[in-house]
Amino acid sequence: MISAAEEQALLSRAPAFDDSFVSLMAGPTLAKGMIDETKQVVAYTRKFCDQVVRPLALELDRKTHEDHDFLAWDFVKKASDWGFYTMWLPRLFGGRGTNMGSLAYCMEEIASVCVGLANVIGVHYLGVGTLSATWNAKLMRTVLRDVVDGEKKGEPRMITLAVTEPSAGTDVEEVELIDKGNITCQAKRVDGGYVINGTKVFISNGHLSRWHMLIAYEDLKRPSETMVMMAVKTGMKGFSFGRHEDKMGQRACPASELVFSDCFVPDELVATDRSALKFLSRDIKRTSMQMIDYVVSTSRAGVGAFAAGAARGAMEKALEFAGKTVVNGKLLVNNEWAQCMLAEMYRNWSLCRMSYVETNYANTLCGAFRGMHVPVGFHMARSTPAALYDTVMDRFLKTDAATRLLRNFALEKQEDCEIHRTSGLASLCKFSATDLAVENCHLALTLMGGAGLRQDAGAEKFLRDAKLLQIYEGTNQLNRLNLFKCLMARQCADACVFEEN
Repeated sequence: MISAAEEQALLSRAPAFDDSFVSLMAGPTLAKGMIDETKQVVAYTRKFCDQVVRPLALELDRKTHEDHDFLAWDFVKKASDWGFYTMWLPRLFGGRGTNMGSLAYCMEEIASVCVGLANVIGVHYLGVGTLSATWNAKLMRTVLRDVVDGEKKGEPRMITLAVTEPSAGTDVEEVELIDKGNITCQAKRVDGGYVINGTKVFISNGHLSRWHMLIAYEDLKRPSETMVMMAVKTGMKGFSFGRHEDKMGQRACPASELVFSDCFVPDELVATDRSALKFLSRDIKRTSMQMIDYVVSTSRAGVGAFAAGAARGAMEKALEFAGKTVVNGKLLVNNEWAQCMLAEMYRNWSLCRMSYVETNYANTLCGAFRGMHVPVGFHMARSTPAALYDTVMDRFLKTDAATRLLRNFALEKQEDCEIHRTSGLASLCKFSATDLAVENCHLALTLMGGAGLRQDAGAEKFLRDAKLLQIYEGTNQLNRLNLFKCLMARQCADACVFEEN
């Protein structure tokens, strides 16, 4: 046998045990109630797909081609009526408090019918995640309780993330690249808040949302050190919508241009800026990257779930076609070559799912979901009376102490190796799952031949939808580099990442 010190040294050697076996470590720590809760989510989502998504998917796709300005408000209203915009909000803020890991399973289910409609729900939680990554208790209370209030009134109030700029897309997801990008959205400090000027583009759900988590920069020459995150409400003076992109896929989810012209954002809607971060142990640049990683470590797993849905949907279309199509007097599905192709598609779908599940295990152990899924946290969240949340806890959320407590737990307690683990695995999930999804869509069209090209067959739509997954949430090229930075570069002392001009 070996000593504890020797064991630790050997397990720390690349590939590190903690980076490679997160599901093994996470499994025993999870509350048993999560399984039953997740089963309920999957069953409920399948019912939603049967009654709402499946009847609408191709119809909405056709409408967006016939009328580019069409927006799927009816679907948004139905999704809100079913509770999908508050289901994963913490009970602390009035939501239903469903375990966050189950959101990915829900997204896969909806994406297996329509990736665009899955995105109409999923992007809302990208906005929620961005707000949550700042750990600003006061602002979280303001925005999230407004979302809950909207659902009660039958008025869906979604949240977006506004970060991409006309000349800066991938650049804004890595602090090492931001200063090299052409950043133009500026936040100028004035009495009582900030004045924003600039444009954001390709903002998913922009035209449909009430709140926009905007990322701007005080000094455009030093954006990596001067990031400001704030909540902007639709209708605020100086904020307007520009064009609605006429894109290839996921057309039910609009990609919007957001225009800010001397838009004043008061301090109470500022989530974080330099002054708020200077008291933390990491410098401002590293803390900014940490908050970005908090977001993308969950959102890229979400894209992996979208990809799993697309891979599965394409596979199901191909299997259905093969099971009813006769070629030379024989069912297509009874040809060995077709069976091998379908098995390949099943493999691709399974690998997509494994990648996003593994990433979410990492987020549970040491990322955004830390503490939520362990038995104590899980059962306490569900057993605490709602009246206590609405009185004592609600008053506490309004204090600066609540924000300090959250930031200390989430930011100060997270180690650098944990940041790298969650971010690296999320990038692995993102580029692997999306590439596999596109491969499945190609295989489906190959098997179906000309029949797969018909819009009413549904297969060609999966290809259009899946292709977008390779591009947003950081291009797959960026995610490959981020994986190398987070999980491989430390093995080579002279390795440099993101330093090419």
